[in-house]
Amino acid sequence: MRFAGKKALVTGAGGGIGTSIVARLRQEGAVVAAADIATDALEAEAHLPGNLTDRSYCDALPGRAADALGGLDIVVNNAGIIRRGVITETSDEDYALSMAINVEAPFRVCRAAIAIMAEAGGGAIVNVSSCWGLRPGPNHPVYVMSKAAVASLTQCLGRDHAHQGIRINAVCPNEVDTPMIRSGFEIRGLDPDTAIAELDKTVPLGRIAKPEDIADVILFLASDQARYMCGALVEVNGGKPVI
Repeated sequence: MRFAGKKALVTGAGGGIGTSIVARLRQEGAVVAAADIATDALEAEAHLPGNLTDRSYCDALPGRAADALGGLDIVVNNAGIIRRGVITETSDEDYALSMAINVEAPFRVCRAAIAIMAEAGGGAIVNVSSCWGLRPGPNHPVYVMSKAAVASLTQCLGRDHAHQGIRINAVCPNEVDTPMIRSGFEIRGLDPDTAIAELDKTVPLGRIAKPEDIADVILFLASDQARYMCGALVEVNGGKPVI
């Protein structure tokens, strides 16, 4: 029960990785505030539905979670989107939405959460970046730049707020078998099961990640087991480089 008595906020709680994060935190004793467009189907102690493109929603989210749970010890900025295509095929809407959800939302949530955690004497924030944000792959310019921003933000905040007892780190996955990646295959006219089976062949460990593979690393970073980690970018890629 690593998180007994801990209060946690998870964004993107309804997604593949988010659902696993929420379930695992609760299994290990935490009370959880779930944030997503819709949270009705989730088992959580507090439901905070809303749109991360709404700046006022993001600014208020950590405070609302703290009010609902009686404090705030852990924040997981898990929400994210992927917009694919070369830059000449990328619309202003693709850019604006990617930056709003992938960059501005975690910036605003971190800013508000750090103030709460500093007053309380500490806490842990885990951001979700990507291997593609560290070593960009082809044909995803908006996605990779947004995830690179999250990685740099994490490194900066990890250094700046360590003295306040606030540990800020990021997990950097490669491909994960989630509804988001499956819908991307469908949009491109591919069968998701077949496409994932082909991706599995490219991974030295023999398969792409499952949501729980990423959630377990996030929980490690949020726990006292990672007590000496600040500003770390932890790749979880099954040994597969970005290609």
